[in-house]
This record gives sequence, structure tokens and C-alpha cells, in this order.
Amino acid sequence: MSVDPVLVEIVQGYLASVEKEVETAIGRTARSPMIRDAHDYRAGIHDRRLRKLTGRSYSALVHPVVRDYPIETMRPGDVFFHNDVYLSEGGIGHLPDLCVTAPVFVDDAAGEPEVVAFVQAFGHHDDIGGTVPGSMPSNATSVFEEGLMVPPIKLWDAGVPNEAALKIMTRNSRMPESLAADLDAECAACLMGARRLAELFQRYGRADVEACFDAILDRTTETFRREVLAKIPPGTYVWEDYAEHDGVDEPKLHTQRITLIRETAPDRLVLDFTGTGPQARGPINHCGDYADGVFLKKWLAPILRNLADSPERMAELDVNEGVVPLIEMRFPPPGTLLTPVFPAPTNARTFVILRLLGVLAGVVAKAVDGYMPADQETIRYTGVYGQDQDGRPYLMREVLGGGSGGRYYADGEDTIHVVPDSRNLPTEFSEARFPFLVERLGLAVDSGGPGRFRGGLGYEKHVRMVRDGHFMSIADRSILSCWGVRGGRAGRPFAVTIDPGGPAEREVDALADAEPVRAGEVIRIRTTGGGGWGDPLDRPVEDVLRDLRWRKVSFGGARADYGVVATGTADDPVVDESATTTLRDSMRAARTGDEPFFDRGPGYARLSGGPAAAEVDWL
Repeated sequence: MSVDPVLVEIVQGYLASVEKEVETAIGRTARSPMIRDAHDYRAGIHDRRLRKLTGRSYSALVHPVVRDYPIETMRPGDVFFHNDVYLSEGGIGHLPDLCVTAPVFVDDAAGEPEVVAFVQAFGHHDDIGGTVPGSMPSNATSVFEEGLMVPPIKLWDAGVPNEAALKIMTRNSRMPESLAADLDAECAACLMGARRLAELFQRYGRADVEACFDAILDRTTETFRREVLAKIPPGTYVWEDYAEHDGVDEPKLHTQRITLIRETAPDRLVLDFTGTGPQARGPINHCGDYADGVFLKKWLAPILRNLADSPERMAELDVNEGVVPLIEMRFPPPGTLLTPVFPAPTNARTFVILRLLGVLAGVVAKAVDGYMPADQETIRYTGVYGQDQDGRPYLMREVLGGGSGGRYYADGEDTIHVVPDSRNLPTEFSEARFPFLVERLGLAVDSGGPGRFRGGLGYEKHVRMVRDGHFMSIADRSILSCWGVRGGRAGRPFAVTIDPGGPAEREVDALADAEPVRAGEVIRIRTTGGGGWGDPLDRPVEDVLRDLRWRKVSFGGARADYGVVATGTADDPVVDESATTTLRDSMRAARTGDEPFFDRGPGYARLSGGPAAAEVDWL
């Protein structure tokens, strides 16, 4: 049927508003720091055909709920719950991500309620059991060590909560009160969102609203085909990147490879993951090969927006179900990092699923002569736990961001968070609730990868413990850096030091469950810097001086990374123009002329057995 374009705009705006309202309601009523303060949660709106309609955020999938509970059996007031990675159709990556789904009902011609859409929310919760606080054991070899697995169940039945299921879940959590409160917040918010959506159908009629849904998705398909896919020349391109360790075996290169095939008949992209490394013994696996990779398609597609005509246009492009017809995914047989076999552990699957964002950016960069951003930060969880001054157990976890990659038109952004809208915990809140002091929170100087356009900087955070406790970390990029491209250099890696400069100074592995920290000791956390874009010797001297004034680059970094010789103070640096010209000329002369297109930093040689670059790193 034909559809009124004005109504399409109204419906699209209404959907985005409802999604935002659901997320706002969760943030205001949840109790755990991870949900309420760090905002590590998402909402999504899906139609009756299970298609993701909104593009402001990302979400899990409705597919597993409908698989186990046919739409015809659902009733108003139902809310479904699941967190089982292997029964989520690829929409859930690890057990702390708890997902609730509420169907939306509108009366049919006979006056009977019928499902017309779904509102869904999922978030990273404090604890769902398992062998360590936080349900993310870094040395897990089985998903059974990671917490309570719940396949799709009916958590609310026609408006009545399933108290027995809630008792089982809270009994398995070390933080039962916050778990119960967070789940209540998410269920109530989704039911509220379902009421809001029902009002949309009642106002404009089911046929017109569903026609608008089709138009919204069709517009996304055509926009991406015309403005994004058209920028990629036909051909076949190959690139790979790596996770550096799995928490069980010694550090090594865990390969994630994409062969990108740009086809014109049909007009689409093929992403072939053949060549991805074998399933890891530790918890870095990700279950991507479900539901034809629908979740992974929507997860990776935002990277393609970088091909838009301008940054402003890129920000306007939504990623919803409309991107799905444009991408075909080809997975290797079971038993790889992307096709793990149950019960392989998955709690640190971010090492794979977030690395794939960079792999896709890299393989597209090969196709478009590097006109894609350099590598960005990837998520890491750090935190401390123990007993507070009153002897009560506490758990503080934080998702600290890092730098994004330099771009062909601008430097990378500092301390971004790859999870949309997430953030670090406020210092005032942390110090009031937990037995430690935050003595410093700022930028990690020199962490951004050198380039004509510098990579963004990571955090440097100093936490002084007031009581004995334990430090935990689920992080990578502590050996391998965020790569630079087209002459840009890699950023600085992640690092944690306890008692820096003190008698007990020690480096902590990026995967740590229970590193003891004494009262009075400082934990220094430095997160990753983004990769640089373009030759750092082409960076204008005035930009380097500005970085010195802004304390983003040190005097030593200016000299070693950019060939800029400066004296004076950080507030008033003075460049030695003659010495700078001489140094830059000598640095250029020292090059062989056969440098790779990508720079992975010094950590790659450590894990590769000698080579500083992979075979795929040249054009």
C-alpha cells in the first residue's frame, strides 16, 4: 500500500522517542551501578516480524522468545526473560547480559488482543552467579563456570510476576537486591513502552503503522545501498586481526579474519569469516552463527557509515533491520571463535565481537585506499571487590573507555565508550559507596597513536584502596595495540600497575580475577589509545604544539613520534624549527619505502614470533 511520507516521519520519531523513554525509565529506577550509573544497557523496538525498527541503539533479538513461545500463545502483561548464550540465536554474548521482552498488543477486528510488536531491554548486570564475583571468570573453560543460564521463560504471566523464577535467579546472585531491582525496572519499563506503542497503533491504525515500518526499513536499505555500498569497488579483499590471550593458554594470536566480497549482482556485501581461529579454551568465544548472523549484521553495519559523504551525514544514518538484506554472512564450520560448540565459555566474548568492528574497518580500508578510521578502543571491565567498613560485601565494576582512531579528516576522540551512552562511574558516587579514593582521573599522555591525524587518548585513573580488597580486570589490547593505518602508528596498549613507584610495584595481567590489593596501595589503570591515521611527520607543527599545551603529548613524545623538537614549558612550548626540519628529514630517510599499510605496534612481533606485520597488512 502507498504510505504518507509525513506519517512515516511521525512514526519513526515516535519509535525513537519510546525507545529513549524506556531507557530513561530503566536508568532512573535501577539500583546497580552498572545499570544506573554506567548505563551498560539498551532498549530496542521490533515489529511482529521480529525486525529491529530503531537505529538509535542496539539490542538483542526477539527470535529465541518466539521460537519457544509462539506469538499466538502470548497474552497482555506477559514479559519474557532469557540470558542463555547458546539459546539466544546470537543476541546474547555472555550470561551477565539479562534480556527482557514485552509483546505489544492491539485488538483485532473481533476485539481480541493480537501481538503487533515487541519492546525489549537487556543490560549487563552485577552478578548472576558463577565462580567469581561479577560472573566473568577470566580462566573459565566452560560456560557452567560463568553463572546461571536461563533459556527463554515467561517471567511475568499476564501481569503476574513469576516469583519462583525470581527467587532462583536472586539466590544464585551475590548481589540479589540489585538484581531484583534492576529486573523489576527493566520489566516495568518494557511494559510502559508496550503501552506507548499500542497508543501509536490505536491512533493511526495497524495497517498504516505497519506500512510505515516497511517504509522505514526500505529507506535504510536504499540509503545504505546508494550512499555506502556504492563507495566500495567490486572485488575481494582480505584482512585479519587478533585477540591476544584467552585467560587459559599463554598469549598467542587468536585470528579473526574477514574476506570482503563486493558484489554488484546482487548488490550486496559478503562477509566470509573463513580463516578465523579455532575455538579458544578460555572465555573469548562468541556465538555468532545463529539466525543467519542477523545480530552480527546489525552489530557490524555501523562501521560502514564511515563511508558516508560527511561526518554529519554519517551521524544521520540509522542502523536497523534495513541493513540485513545488504549483507550475506558465511561462517566457518563449528569449532571456531565465532562458531563455538556448547559449553565453550563466552564471558569475555568482547575480545572477538568488538575486534570484528576493527577487522571490518580494516578490510574496508584496503578497498578504499585507507579512507576509514584507524582502530578504536575496545571495551574492558575493571573493578575491585571485598568488604566495606561495615563488613558488608561490595562489588564495583566499571567500563572505562579509550581512544578512537584518527580519521582522514580529524583526530580521534578521547576516552570514548564503545557501548552507546555508557560512561565511567562518577568519582563522588564511587567514593561515597565503596572503600577507595579516586586520586586521579585524566587523559593518558602519549597514548594516542601518532599520525597526521592523531588517535584519541585513553584514560589514566588512580584508585587508592582504603581497605584490603581484590582487583579484577577483563581486558585485552595489553600486548597488541590499536592499529594505525596509511602511515599512522599504533596507539599505546592497556596497562594496570599496582603501587606504582612503591615497594610493592607490580604489573597486573589484563585478565585478572582476584589480584590482592592492600589498604593504602594505588591501582593505576591506563586504557588504550586509538590508532593514528596518516604519516605523523606530516602533522603540522602547530598541531603538535597545541597537543603539548593540552598535555596530550609530552615533549619526548613530540620528538620521538612527530619529529618536533620543542623547549619551554607545556603552557608555553617553543619549537626549534631548524632542529625539527633536520630530525624529520632524518626520520624520513631512515624508512625503507616498503612499510606496511597497517601498523600494529611492537606487541605483534612478540606474539608472531618475529615478523612486525602480517601478510595481509600490505595493499
